[in-house]
Amino acid sequence: MIRTFIAVELPDRFIPEIEKIRNTLDMPGIKLVDPNQVHITLKFLGNINENDVESILSSLSRVNCTAFEAKIKGVGVFPKTSYIKVVWLGAQGNFDVLHDEVERVLSRFKFEKDPHFSPHATLARVKQMRDKAILLEKLKKLELTDLGTMKVGLISLKKSTLTPVGSIYETLGEIRLKD
Repeated sequence: MIRTFIAVELPDRFIPEIEKIRNTLDMPGIKLVDPNQVHITLKFLGNINENDVESILSSLSRVNCTAFEAKIKGVGVFPKTSYIKVVWLGAQGNFDVLHDEVERVLSRFKFEKDPHFSPHATLARVKQMRDKAILLEKLKKLELTDLGTMKVGLISLKKSTLTPVGSIYETLGEIRLKD
């Protein structure tokens, strides 16, 4: 069994800005995501049989969504500022349509549906908050962050291997969206 998810990769040109955000958030109790691994998760599949990879990719090729421009801006938190577990980078664009299409084409696999999909890229996970006031101050300064626009024209099926130093991602296949 392999742990998998479907993602939209961010362009490499966003990495320097993500590095700056990361440096701002670097404080005790916060586990930062490697800037090279920051992505927008469309759907977490969980553990699948390796034999299902090809049929999942085949199903994903039937996604009926055209490529679109997306804006990557804003830094926020889940679930709320009084109880922060995740710090994220916002994503605006046709992600709801793309997510619904991914759900539709994968419905035969009986993956659990995500009723609360909110397009974002995880920047950090808050393990324990020692100084919440400082974090909130930093987040306030970051909330208007604007990385710019990108074209969403590709979705990736990714394998995630959990290690003590963080997740290692491997692309199992990519599907190009219609132009």
